[in-house]
Amino acid sequence: MKINRTASAAWKGGFKDGRGTISTESGALASIPYAFAMRFEGVRGTNPEELIGAAHAACFTMALSNVLGEAGLTATQLDTKARVTLEQTAGGLEISEIHLVLTGQVPGTDAAGFRELAEKAKVGCPVSKLFKARITLDATLA
Repeated sequence: MKINRTASAAWKGGFKDGRGTISTESGALASIPYAFAMRFEGVRGTNPEELIGAAHAACFTMALSNVLGEAGLTATQLDTKARVTLEQTAGGLEISEIHLVLTGQVPGTDAAGFRELAEKAKVGCPVSKLFKARITLDATLA
């Protein structure tokens, strides 16, 4: 199985004074604004790290549902928050950590079993593997 999904970003202006929009093929995001202040100064709005966090939380939670099912378990409720850390390093800005915080209600398991299954889902989640992926680029100057 091979599935392709697309998203796009547009930007006008300089790094600090410019503005951009983010859109997804599905229309879930349609020309959502983002800017320097939204990313670095806490101004309300979205940013790449927030979107990565949302994608990781969603992917991990869905992967955990699958892992639970393979173990013969079904969650009553799973809630995941992802904290994405962007920091300045000697090599420039980098995402240095994503911390997942999971709370779940899963009848038929105990805390140790739940942690073990959650760890398996964390390792197997496609977004967890993302930064190990081959990244390709097509660049055209118009």
